[in-house]
Amino acid sequence: MTDHNEETRDQLEQDLQESIDTPETEQDDDGLDALDALIAERDQWRDRALRAAAEAENTKRRSETQLNDARAYAIQRFSKDLLGVADSLERALQAAPKDSEGATASLVTGLELVQKSLLSAFEANGLKKVAPEAGDVFDPNLHQAMMEQPSETVQGGKVIQTLQPGYALFDRTVRAAMVVVAAKGSGAAAGGYGADAEVGKNLDEKA
Repeated sequence: MTDHNEETRDQLEQDLQESIDTPETEQDDDGLDALDALIAERDQWRDRALRAAAEAENTKRRSETQLNDARAYAIQRFSKDLLGVADSLERALQAAPKDSEGATASLVTGLELVQKSLLSAFEANGLKKVAPEAGDVFDPNLHQAMMEQPSETVQGGKVIQTLQPGYALFDRTVRAAMVVVAAKGSGAAAGGYGADAEVGKNLDEKA
């Protein structure tokens, strides 16, 4: 009986000593390692989710672009054929008398309504009219410069007048607008260029 008690006491002392010999910091480190592992796993899954969401958004955009391309290709040819009709209406309205009365006035009004309906149909299908006004910036993607001439009111490089409107289908040029562009040195900049040139001339003469 005494031997058994001594063995039990020795075992308790040994267990106590082992618990004393095991630092609390090691136990804490084990807990921290597990927490770090969970955090790393969480970040990994979050990164995967973000990548999946980005890929889904890119796929959606590609699908929309392909759909627009297919739609544009399908109606581009038909649109070009209708542009001749739009041009004819535009010329008819420009040639119509401004102060017409009676039947002529009704005819002009009818032409204006037809033109409005046609342009509305164009826009509803993504075909937009491009008709820059005087002073608008020349855009080589949408405009075609037919001539260049000096101007007292429009700065060089900008549109003076639209000779024929253009059309763009889903931001793609179907027909460029034919425009007149102000020559370099036109508009308010002309005086500035002239003044600078005169100053330079005077400096050269003094030198």
